[in-house]
Amino acid sequence: MEVSPLHHSCTCLPIRSRGVSISPRKSCRVSTDSLRSTRRGNVCLASSSSETLIGSRKEDGKRRKAVNERDEGEDLKSWMHKNGLPPCKVVLKERPSYDEKLRAIHYVAASEDLQAGDVAFAVPNSLVVTLKRVLGNETIAELLTTNKLSELACLALYLMYEKKQGKKSFWYPYIRELDRQRGRGQLAVESPLLWSESELAYLTGSPTKAEVHERAEGIKREYNELDTVWFMAGSLFQQYPYDIPTEAFPFEIFKQAFVAVQSCVVHLQKVSLAQRFALVPLGPPLLAYSSNCKAMLTAANDAVQLVVDRPYKAGESIAVWCGPQPNSKLLINYGFVDEDNSYDRLVVEAALNTEDPQYQDKRMVAQRNGKLSVQAFQVYVGKEKETVSDMLPYLRLGYVSDPSEMQSVISSQGPICPVSPCMESAVLDQLAQYFGTRLAGYPTTLSEDESLLADPNLNPKKRVATQLVRSEKKILHACLLVTIDLKNQLPDLTVTPCPAPYAPSLR
Repeated sequence: MEVSPLHHSCTCLPIRSRGVSISPRKSCRVSTDSLRSTRRGNVCLASSSSETLIGSRKEDGKRRKAVNERDEGEDLKSWMHKNGLPPCKVVLKERPSYDEKLRAIHYVAASEDLQAGDVAFAVPNSLVVTLKRVLGNETIAELLTTNKLSELACLALYLMYEKKQGKKSFWYPYIRELDRQRGRGQLAVESPLLWSESELAYLTGSPTKAEVHERAEGIKREYNELDTVWFMAGSLFQQYPYDIPTEAFPFEIFKQAFVAVQSCVVHLQKVSLAQRFALVPLGPPLLAYSSNCKAMLTAANDAVQLVVDRPYKAGESIAVWCGPQPNSKLLINYGFVDEDNSYDRLVVEAALNTEDPQYQDKRMVAQRNGKLSVQAFQVYVGKEKETVSDMLPYLRLGYVSDPSEMQSVISSQGPICPVSPCMESAVLDQLAQYFGTRLAGYPTTLSEDESLLADPNLNPKKRVATQLVRSEKKILHACLLVTIDLKNQLPDLTVTPCPAPYAPSLR
């Protein structure tokens, strides 16, 4: 199971015309602005928890005490069996929430001992929510995805409308389960997209903080285009007439729903565009995520099935792979950090100086060797030495200043630059200063992070944030040690670094 990078898929491209022909109804041209004004007096804003995918924490606490046992009697799995789920080898169990004000979290566990290769469950397509089902037309669904409109926004909008129908909705048991989960994964907390600014301060120094703000802005752009999407989707317009999305749902409600959908959407392989993003009951977030697991939800025989990749004892929580995502993406998408994540990485962006008189020649040499004038180097955990070694030829190229040396570089067949002791010293000094500056940008040290994480009463959000910044610091610290070691290997440490009027930039 892999979720594609959401910061690319969640940004709507504006559609210039706000007037849209509505089909297959009688041909007419409707302006969302004019229809909004006529509906403003009658529309019922979805501001109560009964009309949103995620109610307020205060309301959740009250509702937990006043839950009608008969209403909760039919759990998600029973509803699925009634509607076509074949016998399976899993059961729903629950564990306490990290917050006593929130309801317990359900999770999928093995109902019997399982062996690698066993099919844990197969959810029929009739119980899977995809764009094809939401929009009722695969062509429309593919048109939206081709134009970069977000699958997540459409799925969230659909579930919000379905929730407004309450128990009349076919999806009521599933939506009720999503409400219970509140966008929380099995391992930690809500996505930082739902954190307050004071809570986001836990991420100070990390590039993830800026990513959170950028993603939030993308969700806002999605929201501003919802009316257009709604009119384009004939099935939505027919099923929920006149409930204009931006009037029916305030932005904060949409954002909560978007994050809830984001935490459980599955990226299916080898299916049409209209089916690649799917919401699968019994899938995430009821399944735990793991970076070292290889089991994935896959489309097979008109169903989405899970084949386990390892043995499980009866009662054990079942995990699926979350794709090759760094911890920053795991935190933003699912609210947890995997400390054994072999895919964890940081980005170091290097750029040739555009004011360099030899910029064009250097750009050509960089491209010839598979690099760009602005090059992003992925620093994977455990492979810091390899990445630093990969960066050095690029940085040396930026330091070349003598035209005759540049001609020698141009005529060479590889990423080879003449390396003088003073140039190598300058390059390594710049790298060391860069890694040191990034580390200094965090308000805490690695040892302070360790002390915080040793506290069993540490706020859960602060815990996952500290886990993230600690993993980033470890990568940066390893890079710094590699750089210092290379510096110490220079034959003469007394050589003064070369001046670099057009040194490449690092950020």
